[in-house]
Amino acid sequence: MGGGESSLYQKHLSRFLPDELADIEGVFDALSGSEESVEAKSGKTAKRTVTLAMLKAYVKEALPESMLVRLYDGMKSVKALEKTSGPKDQVGKEQFVVFMAALTKGYAEEKSDLVMKMVSKADGTVKGSQIREFAEDLIGSLVHVLKYRNALKGWNVKNTQDPTAGIRALASQLMSELKLTDGEKMGGAQIPDAVCDKSSLEDWMFRVPHVSAFLNVIVRQGLLVLQSLPDRADDALHLLPRCKGVRGNDFASLLDIPSIIYLNSHLPSEVQHQWRLLFASRLHGESFTQLFGHIVNKGPCLLILKDSDGYIFGGFSSCSWEAKPQFQGDSRCFLFSVSPSLAVFTCTGYNDHFMYLNHGQQTMPNGLGMGGQHDYFGLWIDSDYGKGHSRAKPRCTTYNSPQLSAQENFSLDALEVWAVGDPPESDTAEKGKKSILDADPEAQALLEMIGKSRQSEGLRQPVEEEEDN
Repeated sequence: MGGGESSLYQKHLSRFLPDELADIEGVFDALSGSEESVEAKSGKTAKRTVTLAMLKAYVKEALPESMLVRLYDGMKSVKALEKTSGPKDQVGKEQFVVFMAALTKGYAEEKSDLVMKMVSKADGTVKGSQIREFAEDLIGSLVHVLKYRNALKGWNVKNTQDPTAGIRALASQLMSELKLTDGEKMGGAQIPDAVCDKSSLEDWMFRVPHVSAFLNVIVRQGLLVLQSLPDRADDALHLLPRCKGVRGNDFASLLDIPSIIYLNSHLPSEVQHQWRLLFASRLHGESFTQLFGHIVNKGPCLLILKDSDGYIFGGFSSCSWEAKPQFQGDSRCFLFSVSPSLAVFTCTGYNDHFMYLNHGQQTMPNGLGMGGQHDYFGLWIDSDYGKGHSRAKPRCTTYNSPQLSAQENFSLDALEVWAVGDPPESDTAEKGKKSILDADPEAQALLEMIGKSRQSEGLRQPVEEEEDN
């Protein structure tokens, strides 16, 4: 092995901490077999290699076969730094380690080389249809491995929608950020026949972090790499929030796993770790008063609506909803669409009409709104529950969003609200508030001595357990 190749390999090795490198080498040993073989002709010890069959046997059902083949093609594309006596279509240890280093810690340029080979074995350029197939395979494999490893954090098929449509929608959203060789963004109709080269993929990997993040999770969870190290097993799983507040099987969210992951990635980082169900119309009733009572002063929230035509959309409120006839919120708020397309629309800076909530007043509109202006909101739910509008032609001035509902004036089919991040201190204090007898144990003891029982015992709401659903 030449000095240049040796220094290149050492550069990749230096990216790992000693315990990380030991873990990766341990996975390779498990993949290739525990003992080195001896060549019959030369009597020399043969270098261990990994075949596709070995990879499938090790991963088992954790990843779909199509993604395993893509990962194996990526490993094989790494230039062998040391000659092996085995067949050329096998992966040596150096190739495996370099693949892991480039994929988990490399630059966009290094990752794009691997992704190019995972998209197509051919050199040069790839078609848009091939990239779309890769993107759908990537997202589908992500959902598959999280479910297989029991890493859905309280979400499951019973309380979310089938992910099939969400996989296609998220793949289309990621593809919309891909630029052609001439620098133009890829349009919907031209995707199948569009031609992209390595620079296009490199730019895509740099600007769209979801691709690298998804690959990272697939490799770590699929091959169980870096999972045995303390405090690092969950590093790659922050893209899915923990689900709280859902009990039993009576509730099914309007969202699917891919859309949850996508929306969560656009939230402020400090609230991405947890979602807590505050309100669902099919659980709490179709009433604006009920909605109002469940969301006021509960911290940042995601509001998700479904209209009678099946369109799903909503908005993120960056701070607690308050009842007042003025606009509130800040530039972190956004509107979004889930179906028929997946997209997020952030603030334009044109005005500060981020959030509005009013109830029970005569002089100002009563309802919940986000973006635009009175009577022309980007998203509006009337206090006369069941009615709403998205009057954003051509675009909402606050968020640059299009009309989100199928009809400008829509009928509401379902609504749910999730608080994101930790509960505000005021809400936590209210939950933990004790009765006067709790605060005064002497008074409690006196009642027991004279034979009086506590009439309220067992009638108070139990404090919610902070544990996985």
